[in-house]
Amino acid sequence: MYQAIVFLPLVGFLIAGLFGRVIGPRPSEIITTALLVIVAALSWVSFIQVGFGSAGMTRIQVAQWMSVGDLVVDWAFRIDTLTAMMLVVVNTVSALVHLYSIGYMHEDPHRSRFFAYLSLFTFAMLMLVTSDNLVQMFFGWEGVGLASYLLIGFWYQKESANAAAMKAFIVNRVGDFGFVLGICLVFVLFNSVAFDQIFPRVADLTGKSFHFLGYDWNALTLACLLLFMGAMGKSAQFLLHTWLPDAMEGPTPVSALIHAATMVTAGVFMVARLSPLFEYAPNALAVVTVIGGITAFFAATIGLVQNDIKRVIAYSTCSQLGYMFVGLGVGAYGAGVFHLFTHAFFKALLFLGAGSVIHAMHHEQDIRSMGGLRRYIPLTTGLMAIGTLALTGFPFTAGYYSKDAIIEAAFAAHSPVGNFAFLSTVIAAFMTSFYSWRLYFLTFEGNARWADPHHHEPSAHEGAEHDETGHDVEAAAEAGHDHHGAHMPHESPLVMLIPLILLAIGALVAGFFFHGAFIGEGYAEFWKGALFTRPDNHILEEMHHLPGWVPLLPTIMMTLGFLLAVYMYIVDTKKPVQLAADHPILYQFLLNKWYFDELYDAIFVRPTIRLGRLLWRTGDQKIIDGLGPDGVSARVLDITRGVVRVQTGYLYHYAFAMLIGVAALVTFYLFRGAH
Repeated sequence: MYQAIVFLPLVGFLIAGLFGRVIGPRPSEIITTALLVIVAALSWVSFIQVGFGSAGMTRIQVAQWMSVGDLVVDWAFRIDTLTAMMLVVVNTVSALVHLYSIGYMHEDPHRSRFFAYLSLFTFAMLMLVTSDNLVQMFFGWEGVGLASYLLIGFWYQKESANAAAMKAFIVNRVGDFGFVLGICLVFVLFNSVAFDQIFPRVADLTGKSFHFLGYDWNALTLACLLLFMGAMGKSAQFLLHTWLPDAMEGPTPVSALIHAATMVTAGVFMVARLSPLFEYAPNALAVVTVIGGITAFFAATIGLVQNDIKRVIAYSTCSQLGYMFVGLGVGAYGAGVFHLFTHAFFKALLFLGAGSVIHAMHHEQDIRSMGGLRRYIPLTTGLMAIGTLALTGFPFTAGYYSKDAIIEAAFAAHSPVGNFAFLSTVIAAFMTSFYSWRLYFLTFEGNARWADPHHHEPSAHEGAEHDETGHDVEAAAEAGHDHHGAHMPHESPLVMLIPLILLAIGALVAGFFFHGAFIGEGYAEFWKGALFTRPDNHILEEMHHLPGWVPLLPTIMMTLGFLLAVYMYIVDTKKPVQLAADHPILYQFLLNKWYFDELYDAIFVRPTIRLGRLLWRTGDQKIIDGLGPDGVSARVLDITRGVVRVQTGYLYHYAFAMLIGVAALVTFYLFRGAH
C-alpha cells in the first residue's frame, strides 16, 4: 500500500510530463487527478490503521541507495503516526487541488505540464515525509524546492513570475546550506544518518562539545540550530520569509498546495521528526520558540494593510507557521503538529476560495476593487466565511482547538521565551482576526466597487471609504458597462466548489474529532512514540492547570479583532483612510513589509550584482580573456595580418626582402666572428 501511496504520483507525473502532448490536456488532468484521489483514500486508511489501530512503527525497505565508507543510506519508508498524518495532509490537499485545477486552469493551453508539476511536487513531498534517514529527507526536501520553482514560475512569460520563482529558490538555498551542515554534523557525531541509529544514542551525547568557527559549541545544540536553519527557509520564518508572499505569482492552486498545506509545513515536520534531538538541546528549542513568536507577530502586522487577496492569506500562512514553531519550541510537539493538521484544511480552503473569487472577478486580485460579491457568489462567500472562522479560532472550529492549544502551551512553559511567545501569539490572534475579517468585508460586503467606472482608490489606503458610491450594479450590467469583461461575477463551476466544500467540512470538524488524540487523553496511544518527549517534559499536563483567563484570552482577542473590523469596514468606512493619513510612516512601514526586501536588496543583492559585474568585465573579460585566449588569438591575428601584407605578388618586393635577409645574415656572422 505504501509503495502505491508514494509512487502513484510519480507515475502521474511521468504520464502527463512525457506523453501530455500526445494524449492531450484532458486525459493528463483526469489521469493525474484519479491517481491522487486513490492515493488520498489509501492515506486515510493508513492514518486510521496506524494512529487508531494496533499498527506501530514499521520500516519498509525499498532499496539500498548508497554505501560510501561508513555512510550507508537506504531508501526506506518510516511509517508511524507522524508519517501517516502527513500522508493525509499532503495527499488530501493535493487531490483536491488537482480536482480544483481542472476548473481553474481550463483555459490554460499548458495544462498537461501544470498537472505534471503538481504530481511531481506531491511525489517529492511524499519522499520527504516517509524518509527513514536525513539524506533521503534532504532528497525530498530539494525535490520539493525544485517543483515549487517550476510551479511558481509556471507562467514563465511573466517577468514577475520568473523573479518570484528565482527568489524562492535562492532564499531556500540559504536555509538549505544550514540543513546540509546539520546533516554532516549529525553524521560526524553519530556515524550514521539513519533515524533508528541516531535517536537511541542522543542522550549519550548530552554535554559533548564541538569546535566550530573558532568556538566550542554544545554539539547537539549546534546540530539542531543548523537543521532549524533549513526549516526557517522552507517554512518562511522571520529573516528567511521574503520568498513566500512573492510566490503568489504562481497560479492560485499552487498557492493552496505549496504555501498552505504542504511545502511550508516541511520545516515543522522536520523539527517534529527530530524531536529526540531537539529535546536534548533546550537552547535550540528556545531559539525555535523566539523565532516562531517573532514570525507570528511580524507577519500578522504586515497582513493588516495588504490589498492583494492572496498576499493577505500568504502573510496569514507565515504567521500561522510561527504558531506551529512556538508549539514545537515549548515542547508541545503534539500541539504544533495538530495546528499543522487543522491549518491545512482551513488555509487550503481560503486559498482555493480566493481563487474562486479571482475566477469570478475575471482575474482581479485587489480587494479594494471588489465588494458586494456576496450577492453574486453566495456559496463561495459562505465557504470563505467558514475558513475565516476557523483561522480566527471561532469556538469549536478547527483553529479554535489547535491555535488556542499553542497559546496555552506557551503560557504553560513558565519560561522567559514561553512568556514572550505567549504575548506575541495573543497579539497576533487579535491581528489575525482583524485582517481576516477585513478581507472578508472588503471582498463580499458593502457596495460593488468593481462596477463603478469612476472609482479610483487613493494611494493612501484600502479605499473602503468608497463603499457608499451607490452605483447600481445590475443596471450597469444590463447597459453593458461591466468593467470586468462583458460578464457579471459568477459562481465557480462544480469541479471547483466540491474541493471547497470538502475542505470546509475539515475546517469545521477536524479540531473537534482529533484534538483528544493529538493533545488530549489519547496522546500516548495515538502517537505511539512518534513524537519524543523527555520524562521531565510535562507541558501537556501543565496545560490542564492554567488560570481560567488564559484559555479565554484567544477567544476574547478574536472577538475584539472582529468587532474592530466591523467598525472600520462596515460602520465607519472612512476611518481606515483617516488612520493611514494620520500615521503615514507606520502605514508605509507595514505596507512595505518592514522594508525587508529593500534591506536585503541593499545588503546582499546589489553588492552581489556589482561584484559579479566586476569579476565579469574586469576579471573575466579584461584579465583572463584579455591576457589569455582572446589576447593570444588577437596577437596571432595581428601577426597574420602583417605577414599577409608582405605577400604583394611583386617580384621586386621579394628581391628586396631577400637582399635584406642576406644583409642581416652577413651582419650576424660578422658580429659573431668579432667575438
